Amino acid sequence: MASEKPDRPSLLRYVLWDGILAAAVTGRADPVPLVRPWPLLLRWTRYLGIGRLPYGLVTNLFGLGLTVALIAGTVSLLNTETARRGIHPSGSTVLMIAVAVTAPLALRDRHPLGAWRVSFVAMALVDVGGWLTVPYVPAGVFAAIVSLYTVAVRCSREITMGVGILSFAGVWIKDSESAPGASVLLLLPLAVGFAVRVRQTARRELAEQERRHLDAEAVLTERQRIARELHDVVAHHMSMIAIQAEAAPYKVESVPEETRRDLAEIRATALDALTEMRRILGVLRSEDGAETAPQPSLERLDELIQNARGAGLHVETRLDGDLAGLPPGVGLTAFRILQEALSNAMRHAPGSRVEVGVSEEDGILWLGVVNGPPGAGHQPVPSPPGGGHGLVGMRERAVMLGGELTARPTSEGGFAVTATLPVKARDGA
Repeated sequence: MASEKPDRPSLLRYVLWDGILAAAVTGRADPVPLVRPWPLLLRWTRYLGIGRLPYGLVTNLFGLGLTVALIAGTVSLLNTETARRGIHPSGSTVLMIAVAVTAPLALRDRHPLGAWRVSFVAMALVDVGGWLTVPYVPAGVFAAIVSLYTVAVRCSREITMGVGILSFAGVWIKDSESAPGASVLLLLPLAVGFAVRVRQTARRELAEQERRHLDAEAVLTERQRIARELHDVVAHHMSMIAIQAEAAPYKVESVPEETRRDLAEIRATALDALTEMRRILGVLRSEDGAETAPQPSLERLDELIQNARGAGLHVETRLDGDLAGLPPGVGLTAFRILQEALSNAMRHAPGSRVEVGVSEEDGILWLGVVNGPPGAGHQPVPSPPGGGHGLVGMRERAVMLGGELTARPTSEGGFAVTATLPVKARDGA
């Protein structure tokens, strides 16, 4: 099919170029794990004291000891076989050959690819066909097999493929007669090592998924605990405020009508706060924390202004531009900023005159809330202990959308909050 043709050159390049280049020069193996437990079949060594040592240390010491033993065995084998054939190479030559072909064993744990590269070069350059019945040194074959297995376990698939291709090409180029058997010896450690890597990767992914699941459960449990505390403390007190505000007019025979309206406004505000609190509690208790209830926006600005006027503020509004259809995030942020600014005016400047301005032009939404000093006969309400986060929250909301917020006292003794929010995209645009 024509649609598959563009993929074939890229696949060929991936296998024959990227993999081979990574295997020969650029590739890097996975780092040695910081903590390596002892394999199950070797844990009995704890009774001998060996198993109490770090597994990585024991592995490297064993590899070094085995390398020294194989060097000695290889020197003895080569000296014996060459003497039997009447060949007398120098001792330094024999020792150099023995070290070159067996050294990868000492390197393979810390540097798997480096060990294979040394083994590949050594096996390619060393030819003992005239000394032994095979063109390979037996200890070198063992070192090459162990290095291939370690590469397959510790390297990516593309590097392992490159190592396999170069190894198979090497044995066929060096000696075609022994190449079929050598290819089988190369294939076995590569296949087993790759299977081990796949199994280890799957176990790591499973452990990571389990860890994420436990973290999510811990977060949900903590959110539920916070929700319970909010319900037991804050929601309970808000309910009591609403009940007391409703019952207060009936405890006194003659209550001024203005006081009745104030108490009714207090009750309505407490019920609104209780409704908002219950919505927040529902979000905290939900598993994904998704907000399912409709979020307020500037469409509820009139309601917000009426609540502020009911609390005694003299609010004047100035709206300009197209404020309909703002993106949900912008509308919610604008509403919360205006809500917090008006709440601050209610607390710190009760009975004051407040100017609220909202305008949109050239993709920028401008918000402004400016209040004067407290009205005659009104006293500011002190902030509750632990408060003072309102301005920080407003500023964070604005910055999160890429906007700005300023809050500063005015020369008349009031306070001004202004914010600009970029309107990135409108619904349906």
